Amino acid sequence: MVSVADQQTGATSKDPLDAGRWLAALEPQRPPAEMAVIRRACELARGAHAGQFRANGDPYFQHSLAVAHILNGLGLDYETLSAALLHDVVEDTALSLADIESLFGPVIAGLVDGVTKMTVIQPTPDSSDPARRARGQTESLRKMLLAMVEDVRVVLIKLADRLHNMRTLAALTAAQQQRIAEETLNIYAPLANRLGIWQIKWELEDLAFRHLHPRTYKHIAAMVAERRVDRENYIARFMDLLSQKLAAAGIAAEVSGRPKHIYSIWRKMLRKGLDYHQIYDVRAVRILVGEVPDCYAALGVVHGLWQYLPGEFDDYIATPKENNYQSIHTAVLGPQGKTVEVQIRTRAMHEDCELGVAAHWRYKEGAAADPGFDRKISLLRQLLDWKDDLAASGGLGDDLQADLFEERVYVFTPRGDIIDLPRGATALDFAYHIHTELGHRCRGAKINGAMVPLTQSLSTGQRVEILTARRGHPSRDWLNPHLGYLKTSRARSKVQSWFKQQDFEANVAAGRAGLEKELHRLGLAAVNYEALAKGLHFGSSADLFAALGRGDIKTSQAIGVLQGPPAAPEPITPRPATGRDRSGRAANDVEILGVGNLLTHLARCCKPVAGDDVVGYITRGRGVTIHRRDCPNALRYANDSPERLIEVQWGGAGATYPVDIGITAYDRQGLLRDISAVLANEKVNVLAVHTESDRRENLARMSLTLEIAGLPELSRVLTKIGQLTNVVDVRRETA
Repeated sequence: MVSVADQQTGATSKDPLDAGRWLAALEPQRPPAEMAVIRRACELARGAHAGQFRANGDPYFQHSLAVAHILNGLGLDYETLSAALLHDVVEDTALSLADIESLFGPVIAGLVDGVTKMTVIQPTPDSSDPARRARGQTESLRKMLLAMVEDVRVVLIKLADRLHNMRTLAALTAAQQQRIAEETLNIYAPLANRLGIWQIKWELEDLAFRHLHPRTYKHIAAMVAERRVDRENYIARFMDLLSQKLAAAGIAAEVSGRPKHIYSIWRKMLRKGLDYHQIYDVRAVRILVGEVPDCYAALGVVHGLWQYLPGEFDDYIATPKENNYQSIHTAVLGPQGKTVEVQIRTRAMHEDCELGVAAHWRYKEGAAADPGFDRKISLLRQLLDWKDDLAASGGLGDDLQADLFEERVYVFTPRGDIIDLPRGATALDFAYHIHTELGHRCRGAKINGAMVPLTQSLSTGQRVEILTARRGHPSRDWLNPHLGYLKTSRARSKVQSWFKQQDFEANVAAGRAGLEKELHRLGLAAVNYEALAKGLHFGSSADLFAALGRGDIKTSQAIGVLQGPPAAPEPITPRPATGRDRSGRAANDVEILGVGNLLTHLARCCKPVAGDDVVGYITRGRGVTIHRRDCPNALRYANDSPERLIEVQWGGAGATYPVDIGITAYDRQGLLRDISAVLANEKVNVLAVHTESDRRENLARMSLTLEIAGLPELSRVLTKIGQLTNVVDVRRETA
């Protein structure tokens, strides 16, 4: 049975606690004011839980006292200890949270409230469905991480609560033991590791392992116990020699034996495919020194005494683990050719390793703060991304949230690692966040085991798996914002960087093809590419095409430049045109150069829209008709009566214009509904719809007249309609 001995009293974790003796042992460690609060919490909890018993027959108050005792061993503050004593009173007794706040203040009440709210994550329902259990565990871990936002001590209390529950698990049924042990191994032990609390992590793992695999546990425990005396004598001789050599080298060090835990032995046996007798670190010692240079000096002494084993050296001081763990690990061939693992670290590193984040509360009343405290908390916040969740939790004003923080989603890799991304990020963003090459080769994605498109937005708690091609490269469509493949600038920059590395000629060809395709779809012809390049501050059209091909600029930006009017001398405001703004009011949209106010209206033959290259035709009695320059009627007027053509330009803003678009699609149920939904989402008004179905070819052809504000909006609408299932072609109709 796994048990832990108390360093002060010598009692084990299986022994019952006496509240009076426990409080008396705390008195030398705590100021009187803090002890008064802890005593009041202890008395209140004992009275509130009077008459309540646990499954093993112990008074329920023993559990509250044991949780506080575990946290005291971690050196936590009096507020945490008081909240631990009270952590179940709101849920299991008649006391309310308001009672706790009136008696102990808002801080302790807030901790109790946080633990109470986390009770929803405790029971993962019994289920024979592994996938269902996995989903429950993932959701539990997510909630626990989010609970750290306001105060990480809430989670420390929860971990201590789970640890004592695991110590008394034998009183439950076999099915309950299996469920709780599995939950502990998959959620609580990894969380303790994430917070760097090794002391709790190893005990949770061993206790869970004992209930999940009792035969394997007992087998390894028996092998560890075998020849224990011989092994301890060997380690004692090893440490004596090492201590002498370190002292001779002038290194002040503490050398001690290091216990190896059963679960970690089993994991290493599985991971490396080794037998128990091939595990190097069953015999292990630890060296504690004062400063980092002493760590490397001690390493030199160890390697000078014994031959080290290649492949068994790790320097976690130079490259700390994700939970900020720091230490040097090496394995050597000691006396008699037996392998010994040696860990070397500073005393500060050791305290951080044993206690993790809990080490930051090891302060006495009135003592000076640790100068590294702010730095450590900053690193922890960065690790867990507290700031993003804090904004989402409402801890900041809405305006400040918008200015400082972006809403985030938290998703999981297939291995269970947590990845945070901006809200709205897609599966493709996820792929590029993991690794650039994974993004380049990405060809599909699964969310919670189901295939999804790469444009699928992610939600917190989902498990994302990326499917790749052996050899792949990005698509230029990924850079089109209308298609919705990428949300994050980081991913876009990686795609752009890939295209920048390709040949200039290939980029020019691809950029020109993409631009011409979009112009053709928008019904734009005879575009002056050199003028367009100048408008976008490129030296030539080739440079413009190359930039489009590399993804440095988007096609929509070029379309936006076409929308803008050229500079004109002394523009004169015309009389109202037929274009209307979104509210239906008339808009002065066209400026007639060098002429006073004239009545204008848009030609019905070509239906120009803001951004089209247009020309005015002076009619007899109907003012000026605005045509596209490539309109067949305008071309005929240029030959027959060029004197009646007049230069015009787009002037007003906010107006809309009727535009005809044509859609060809394979017919299916709900096609028109989906198109209408796109137009509704884009807030585009539909003036007319005409549809025809070809039964033989199963094709549907539609003509729609839309009210469009300009070319960028038209481009966006055409792109989104083109993404719909079964749509073959969508373009502007100009004749």
